[in-house]
Amino acid sequence: MLTRRELLATSAAALAAPTLAQRAPKLPLAVASGNGLRCVQKAIERMQAGADPLDAAIDGVAILEDDPTDMTVGLGGVPNEEGVVQLDASVMHGPSGRAGAVASLEGIRNPSRVAKLVMETTDHVLLVGPGALRFARMHGFTPQELLTEKARKVWLYWKQNLSARDKWLEPEPSQLDPDVRDFIREYGADPFRDPRSYGTVHLSAAGRNGELAGCTSTSGLFFKMPGRVGDSPIIGAGLYTDNGVGSAGATGRGEACILFCAAHTAVELMRQGKHPKDACLEVLRRIASGTRDGRLLDRKGRPSFGVTIYAIDRRGEYGSASLWAVSGWGKPRQFAVADSGSARLEDCAYLFEGNPEL
Repeated sequence: MLTRRELLATSAAALAAPTLAQRAPKLPLAVASGNGLRCVQKAIERMQAGADPLDAAIDGVAILEDDPTDMTVGLGGVPNEEGVVQLDASVMHGPSGRAGAVASLEGIRNPSRVAKLVMETTDHVLLVGPGALRFARMHGFTPQELLTEKARKVWLYWKQNLSARDKWLEPEPSQLDPDVRDFIREYGADPFRDPRSYGTVHLSAAGRNGELAGCTSTSGLFFKMPGRVGDSPIIGAGLYTDNGVGSAGATGRGEACILFCAAHTAVELMRQGKHPKDACLEVLRRIASGTRDGRLLDRKGRPSFGVTIYAIDRRGEYGSASLWAVSGWGKPRQFAVADSGSARLEDCAYLFEGNPEL
């Protein structure tokens, strides 16, 4: 016979059970940067069909790499200052503890797939430049021109507006090409005044049993110096996965993510017991407090650039946080999430309201 106290406790537990079940994380799960809504949908579909989380993540990211209308990665990405598209990517596979990456890769629209081959078929982690291209060609990738007509027009307009002391003449605003107008509507005018603009996609995935993987791909800093490499292909900076803990990635100012080992730090904070969102926020606090170069600070001494961190743990808990609540082109910072129930955009946590005060 149950005592009255035991009966009440049992009844309370039974009533609470549905609520707890509703709050339980759903696996498989995928988390991505705000431009990755289609990517997480694809990743979930692949994992539900039995795919390894890394294959699912790469297939998701490839949607943007293959899309010439997306100017953040792959085909159609914004070129460097010489008008050449150079791509970076990294992958990390939790169950095997292995990783692969490529940097300054030209002519290959899917750097994430090449990065996976670096992981699987070599004793190395990172291949760069002409060596990465030769490696890709050895594996059957066919080089192509990645600079789309729209990206070429945007690059040319950037050169025309770069300096008042060069020989380029700025076009009249009323004479802007429609493709350039579209770019300005999407990203604002800041990419032409401030070359610290960037485009990247990150995706971390957790399979049915909590196995983890991550992928980060980018065309890099808009109009960057040729050969510049940011955090995306750097294991521990733009991506890090530990199958016993979690996976994390970053977008935004790559130099800051490299200096503060952003992705690795987020995973280590999760190892210490922090929720993924709180881990992301702590990484950003370290970036904010550790950035001392005056040219990178606003009038209040805060970072004048953007960084967003994304994290997921093996239980399916997830989170994202950004330095600023609003992007440089005036949009709220969001990230993409997909599970067996839905794919959606959620608001990022953040350190600072609005935009930098420059």
